[in-house]
Amino acid sequence: MERKVGTVSRGIRCPIIREGDDLAAIVTDSVLEAAEAEGFSLHDRDVISMTESIVARAQGNYASVDDIADDVRAKLGGGTVGVIFPILSRNRFAICLRGIARGAKKIVLMFSYPSDEVGNELVSLDKLDEAGVNPYSDVLTLERYRELFGVNLHEFTGVDYVAYYGDLIREEGAEVEIIFANQPQAVLPYADHILTCDIHTRARTKRRLLAAGAKVVCGLDDILNAPVNGSGCNEKYGLLGSNKSTESKVKLFPRECKPLVLDIQPAFWRRPASMSRSWSTATAPSRIPRARSGSWPTRSFPPPTPTG
Repeated sequence: MERKVGTVSRGIRCPIIREGDDLAAIVTDSVLEAAEAEGFSLHDRDVISMTESIVARAQGNYASVDDIADDVRAKLGGGTVGVIFPILSRNRFAICLRGIARGAKKIVLMFSYPSDEVGNELVSLDKLDEAGVNPYSDVLTLERYRELFGVNLHEFTGVDYVAYYGDLIREEGAEVEIIFANQPQAVLPYADHILTCDIHTRARTKRRLLAAGAKVVCGLDDILNAPVNGSGCNEKYGLLGSNKSTESKVKLFPRECKPLVLDIQPAFWRRPASMSRSWSTATAPSRIPRARSGSWPTRSFPPPTPTG
């Protein structure tokens, strides 16, 4: 029969996830109970997606502001640290910046402009044109930025992130100097121990800084890439992907997730009734669920006896 329906996405309601919960059992039970309650079938090659947030929460992958500070101090020396290319986010970056500032005596904070990496605008392109500023080459001090552009509030949050980040750093007892530039080496006259906070371009930024004479260069992926004081960590991404949990704690990106996937996958085969309707129209041996990432190995599990 010709297929008439394309991809269907369903949101599944789960219990509140807490540290130590058996996430594989919760996800399996929630999907199966939803299918029974709503009368939909599960089919071979259906995809179950979980947010990284609930995985990290179940893993208990948290770190405190003090943990961040201790790691920054150990890796960047605790003196003057250049912090470049931060994103403008109270949830994603402000709590990290608090820890970074606590681990240094002075922060040279270098914003990219006219916007951050993910598109949050500091100043409009029209204002740059009017002021005759070239963002590819011009380095602006805070005073020059204010003279040219004044106070610019975020379109949705109403926050002046330049002032907000500066105040936050001072609250942690560190001095702060703010500049605006888009070439990473522009920070080097101010500091030679650098923490680069960009995401997609971080490898290139690190390489360019080291080639230009920086003494120490770290990315957010190098901070909390191992436990500090018994904290959580992420060996590959460090602070990248973290977000605010409380005023003094961040939730990190979850650690190795493949075992969780391989726990959930066969759980459905242990519930034959859950797949019986789809197996009535499938060729049993050849249509087995597979992990859907090209980098993950697949496993075959004995299918249930087809019905019908």
